[in-house]
Amino acid sequence: MSEPVTKAVAQDQPEQKIKTRNSVTRLAGIASVATIVAVIALLVAVVVYAQDKYSLKSPSGIAFSDFSGYEDWSVVSTARTDEVLKVIVGSPAMIKAYKAGVLANGQSFPEGSRIVKIQWKPKKSAEAPFVVDVPDHLAQVFVMEKDSKRFPNNGGGWGYAVFNYDAASDKFTPDPKSLSDCGNACHTAVKAKDYIFHPYQKR
Repeated sequence: MSEPVTKAVAQDQPEQKIKTRNSVTRLAGIASVATIVAVIALLVAVVVYAQDKYSLKSPSGIAFSDFSGYEDWSVVSTARTDEVLKVIVGSPAMIKAYKAGVLANGQSFPEGSRIVKIQWKPKKSAEAPFVVDVPDHLAQVFVMEKDSKRFPNNGGGWGYAVFNYDAASDKFTPDPKSLSDCGNACHTAVKAKDYIFHPYQKR
């Protein structure tokens, strides 16, 4: 090999290394961008699902979003039937009113009060060393909100709605028979307690 050819080959090798390094850097950059895009898409999907639940409205127009954050509200009481286990939670305004003695002093809950009954299908615990029922899967979320302007014909100005949960699809749907007065007849039995069955239980 002649000397000029040898020099040309020697000069080409560093240039080839630089080109290879640049290509690898570009590919790494593209991979990083693709990863970031995938993560953002996943986060958006999670947010969209969360928003989907709170975009629902009952047939009477009661919005699930009125009860946003109910998952972390304070417990008022619990109950059970043969079909469901229930935990009753109240909005901060409702809990404040309970603690101020509403019901005991004959007063009513303030406008804007909200209360939620979370209902699960029960099952026998397979882990406890004694017989006990525990929640199996979520069945329904029953909601009440006090707004005398929106619900003037309901006792106490309370509006009612039910949102059903399907475990197979992991989706909520408004109960088609859930009118704003769907719980009115039942709750009239506790008219003297501002239409609320459950007291704030001692703890």
